[in-house]
Parts: sequence; C-alpha cells; structure tokens
Amino acid sequence: MTKNDSAAAGPIIGEQIAAWAAAVTPAAVPDAVRTMAENVLLDFAGNCVSARNFDYIRSLTESWDGEGDCTAFGHARGFDAAGAAVVNGTAAHGEDFDDTFEGSPVHAGAPAMPAVLAACERYGRSGGDALAGAAVAMELMCRMTVVAPTAIHRAGFHPTAVIGAMGAAAGVGSVLGLKPAAIANALGIAGSMASGIIEYLAEGTWTKRLHPGWAAQCGLRAALMAQSGFTGPRTVFEGTHGFFFTFADPSIEQDLSHLTAGLGEDWRMERLAFKPYACGTMAQPYIDCAIGLAKRGVQADDIATIECETGEGIVHRLWEPLAEKHRPSTPYSAKFSIPYLLAVGFLDGAVGLAQFSEDRIHDPAMLSLAGKVGYVVDPDNEYPRNYSGHIRATLNNGEVVEVRQPHMRGGTREPLSRDELIGKFRNNALFGGWTEDRADALLHWCDGLFDADGLGGIEQFRG
Repeated sequence: MTKNDSAAAGPIIGEQIAAWAAAVTPAAVPDAVRTMAENVLLDFAGNCVSARNFDYIRSLTESWDGEGDCTAFGHARGFDAAGAAVVNGTAAHGEDFDDTFEGSPVHAGAPAMPAVLAACERYGRSGGDALAGAAVAMELMCRMTVVAPTAIHRAGFHPTAVIGAMGAAAGVGSVLGLKPAAIANALGIAGSMASGIIEYLAEGTWTKRLHPGWAAQCGLRAALMAQSGFTGPRTVFEGTHGFFFTFADPSIEQDLSHLTAGLGEDWRMERLAFKPYACGTMAQPYIDCAIGLAKRGVQADDIATIECETGEGIVHRLWEPLAEKHRPSTPYSAKFSIPYLLAVGFLDGAVGLAQFSEDRIHDPAMLSLAGKVGYVVDPDNEYPRNYSGHIRATLNNGEVVEVRQPHMRGGTREPLSRDELIGKFRNNALFGGWTEDRADALLHWCDGLFDADGLGGIEQFRG
C-alpha cells in the first residue's frame, strides 16, 4: 500500500481504534493477553527498581518540579501523574532490559505501564482498569510498528518514542473511560506530541532512555486534554500529513491494514518478548553465540578474527560506526555495540547490569577481543521478522568455529518461563538496593494488581 493509497476515502482509522479501545473491559481481555500483561508488569517493575540509583534518573527526578501523590518506584517523594509516568518510563527502559516486540522492534511496556498506572493512581481507577488500559496501549503499539517495518528507524526516529505516545494516549483513554470520540481526539493530539530522534547513537548519551517516559506523559496529557474537550485530527494515522508521513521513511512500503485487521481478536501483544540480557534487542542472539563459543573451549587468545552475518537493517545502530563499537565511549553506548557485547558475553558468560560499568568497558582483554569482531551483511537475513545470531571465529591455527542462534531467546520461539522472569525481577530489585523482603512485597503486589479495587499499597514502594 502506498502513502497516497492509505489516505483514500473510507472508515477513519483513528475512529476505528478509538471505538475498540473504548469497548475493551477487563473481562474482555483474553487469558493469554492478561498473562502477558502480568509478565510485562513484573518485568517493568523490576527494571524500574534496578535503575533508581543511576545518575540519569537522579538528574531527571531533580529536574522535575511537579509535586503530587503519584508513585515512582523506589523514590521517596511523590510526583504529579506526569512526573511519575516520566520517571517510571525512563527507569523501565533506561538499562535496555525491558520487553520488546518481535516483528519490528518496539518496547511496549515502558510507555504503556507508567502511563496507565499514573492515571489509575491519580484518578482512583481499579486494577482491572489498569489491565484494560495496558492491553489497549501495548496492542496499538505492536500494530503500529509493523505498518512499515524499519521505516521509522530509517527516518531517524526511535519507534518506541513516537509510537509510545500513541499507545499511551489510547491506554489512558481506556483507563479514564473516555468515549470513542474523545479517544480519537487523544490520538490526534498525541500525534503532535510524539518525538524522539536516534542521534543518541553518536555518543551513547541519555536521550533514548528518556523516550518511553516522555511518551508515557505525552499520552497521559493528550488523554486528559481530550477529556476536557481539546480536539486533534481524526486522520492522524492515514492523513496526508499524518503519523506515518512524518515519522516513516517514504521508501518503505506501508500497510495500514495492520492497525485494524482482526482488532480485538488477533492480539499482537501476545508475541512480546523478554530479554535475557541487558542490552539492545537484536544483539541478544549474538550473545548466545558468543557464550556458546566459549563453552566449546575456545580461549580468547586463540581467536584471530570473528565475522558475523547480520541483517542490513541493524547495521547503523549496532555495528556502525565500527570504531565506536569496538571501543564504546560510555557504558550506555556499549549496550548497542555487538562487538562489545560479544566480547563481554564470551569473557563473563553473562551480560547483565554489572557488565556495563566504566571499568568493564575499558578492560584491555575485553577491548582486544571486541576489536577482532567484524560483520558482513547477509541479504537473506530475516530481520525484522526474526532476530537471529551468527559467529564465524577463525582461530590462530586456521581452524574455523561457527555458531548460530536461530531466534531470540525470550521470544515466541523460546519464551522465558515465569520462574525465569521472577528470577530476573529479583535480581533487578536487589541490584537496585532493595532487600529480598521488599522485592517479595512488590512481586506480591504485581501478582494481585489486576484483581484489585485500586492501586492501594503502591505507596509502600516509594523510597
């Protein structure tokens, strides 16, 4: 479908989405969707706590002058609803350890959960409302990201940032019980609030971390404005100057039917994936390959070169500029460097939060190994439909050792178990300085939230 075709006369997409969002009730959420939402909530909460003491979160909380009674996990002061959404969304995504969508990458939980939780806490809505709102938000985001795969990144925008604002607006509209016309307005308003460029790649700075939090508060504000009668363009999706005209590379074919086909029946968010490693999504299978190579008894000093087959669509984010990827300038930049991630995975056998420190990224042995890693574009790579990994290590004696990982662990082909997610949650909470008892209390709260009358007890997780 071309851009001009998408604007042809017919039902307005924003109105169709709004009608669906307004009709989603807690009882209408299928069991598999509820289970996924429960897992996203747990993963989100653990990520929030893990990042609470980092300098970028401290800078953000110190800069936010809005006061109120809403909770940012792990922070003693109360925030206004927008502030809680910003802080929680930024913390949830800050270490790039949050959920992702297979098909074209977007992080759904980090914008959705903080927006709906802030709305529920501020306006006294139930846990069931949080479930419905989160499901609406994440489903819309997953659908939006497959309209034109890779096109948003190619245009220089971060999909989670711009799509997240739209999902959050729909989710908060659901939480507040807005009529379809008001939700359609909220979507139109959010289209003008959405933002987030990917120039953070140049220096590994903090802006990507902020994107989901900013999107969450944009969606919250858009829904509140629409509730009070503010209007936005109903044609925000398909319009001549709409969302995909603005945020997507026009050379990539668009198919807007993904936004509404099977809406309410085929829940795309069931296919969200959870990361075993605290770094960029598409790098995860390559880390499995590196750990597998080490398990074969290969020693770092034995390796002459490592060549990786890769999809062209990830080169500009995870492989180039190669000099930066070989020697990341910051721990955050290292999260988006396949050479570094291969090296640290090979040497440490793990790529968790502890692998991203100033000391670790400057370790001579790690830098030596990372400097041996290069890539070749595989024209048959399945990205973005599938995330796979490959290593071809040539040893000093001429032997070639090859390792492949056909898919992302934690995704639909090999999901993490609930026990694995709980283990990840506990490790994150302990990394954030919480006791095991406090982590258990948050786990229990998350487990019961969607059946609760409200968000009572959330305030115990401040500080």
